[in-house]
Amino acid sequence: MRCPSGGLRVRVPPRALPDSLAAVEHGGRLVAKALKSRGVSHLFTLSGGHLFSIYDGCKAEGIEIVDVRHEQTAVFAAEGFAKATRRLGVAALTAGPGVTNGVSAIAGAQANCSPVCVLGGRAPELRWGSGSLQEIDHLPFVSPLVKSAETVKEPGAIAARTAAALDLALSAPYGPTFVDYPLDVVFSEGEAELPEPPRVEPQPAAGVEEAAALLAGAERPAIMAGTGLYWGGGEEELRALAEALEIPVFLNGLGRGCLPADHALAFSRARGAGLKGADVALVIGVPLDFRLGFGGSFGEETKLIRLDAAPDRLSANRAPEVDLVGDVAATLAAIRAAAGEGRGRTDTWVEQLREAEKEKRLAEEGELNDDRSPLHPVRVYRELAAVLDRDAIVIGDGGDFVSYAGRFVETHEPGCWMDPGPFGCLGAGPGQAIGAKLAHPDKQVCLLLGDGAFGFSGLEFDTLARHGLPVVGVMGNNGIWALEHHPMKFLYGYSVAAELRPETPYEKVVEALGCEGAVVSRPEELRPALERAFESGRPTLVNVLTDPEVVYPRKANLA
Repeated sequence: MRCPSGGLRVRVPPRALPDSLAAVEHGGRLVAKALKSRGVSHLFTLSGGHLFSIYDGCKAEGIEIVDVRHEQTAVFAAEGFAKATRRLGVAALTAGPGVTNGVSAIAGAQANCSPVCVLGGRAPELRWGSGSLQEIDHLPFVSPLVKSAETVKEPGAIAARTAAALDLALSAPYGPTFVDYPLDVVFSEGEAELPEPPRVEPQPAAGVEEAAALLAGAERPAIMAGTGLYWGGGEEELRALAEALEIPVFLNGLGRGCLPADHALAFSRARGAGLKGADVALVIGVPLDFRLGFGGSFGEETKLIRLDAAPDRLSANRAPEVDLVGDVAATLAAIRAAAGEGRGRTDTWVEQLREAEKEKRLAEEGELNDDRSPLHPVRVYRELAAVLDRDAIVIGDGGDFVSYAGRFVETHEPGCWMDPGPFGCLGAGPGQAIGAKLAHPDKQVCLLLGDGAFGFSGLEFDTLARHGLPVVGVMGNNGIWALEHHPMKFLYGYSVAAELRPETPYEKVVEALGCEGAVVSRPEELRPALERAFESGRPTLVNVLTDPEVVYPRKANLA
């Protein structure tokens, strides 16, 4: 709780006795013990009085507290940590506006099926209904976004209910959970009764034999895999199946990198031809939403096999011929075993897609080598590719600038590409970068930003500076909301509410926050600036002025 006048009056509990002597501990320590029992190493937060006892508990239990500049970022950072590790990400938000500030990020975690647990402060239970500062019941508006939402009203239940929320977030299908603690409850004392984490044996989905028969008999098979593949840990099984049956693979979302971009069966530019022309398509962990034309990206005669840990929630879209709901990795392994080998059958198909891929890549050479100033966004990605390590983590936060990144940034390892996901909440990038860099301090972390997106959470460069996190931001600064500006011009002949100030020196903003900054206006300046940024060991923003007249060739129907 942040109070503008007078602050918060609380009774601070006596310092806990050593474990050998103490029968009970304060509620915040019980929360922290539950976190530690589930392997949580970091707590992302923005300071609030309702959370003081949780901070005290985390300090005692050795859990690192990472404070940010907006509660939304705390949840995004927890999600970034989860995306980078496939472990739990945990955020703590103070009561009332702290929780409401985090709602968009919770919704994003829901859309991404990210294992995130959000802990909330709450006005005192003893005075509930008296109008305490920041008194509001969070559960009605949080519940639609999470797998579970609960208020713990007894100190003795804190440890067990916190552990249950953590366990549920990391139970397939993954997703966010929420638990809040009234101020008087979490500052009171109770006993820690922690259950053992649940142990579930992975089971393949029913219907494996039918799916295997379809794939084994296909002449033009394709695999389209996304975020659910990554959360299911199925990258090795995907590779084994693709190689055994020689199936072309297309990836999106967190699925990127689950088959290296330079693998012989990995395709991207030929996706339109590959999905439309397939006679059988295995769709793994990605819904048939706007990204796949609501199912229209596949041919009318294509037989669809859907595999995910959760039932299909998009009931209005195209239904698959085979719907597999179960453990992703175990199901892929079972399909591979049942399908046998199929070498040679798809040679013509694979070669056809390889030619389509080659042709489209050749057509991109002009943009990659474009010498205009301000820069073409594609030229940015040509220069960036030269300085990124193979295991660099790249995080996109923007509209058209990041859409180009989705085409031109190649991902070679799992967990090395992040974006807001289908909920499309701008401002997610800095938080995800914070979480990713804390998870992998030895990896390059590159944050791609539109100048519009920077406005949502650019002050988190202060967080990067304070916590010593050398993330490199690369901004495409075209002075417009390009995703809106160009369609409005096309529809109406003019654009409103889609213009920003041209050539704003955002590099000076981050310098004021304790980071390094550089501005680039010519192509030959970019690679040296990028090299200096990655070598500096400090958080840096490279502000690249890009041409506002470049229109992204968007084909997807977003709605």
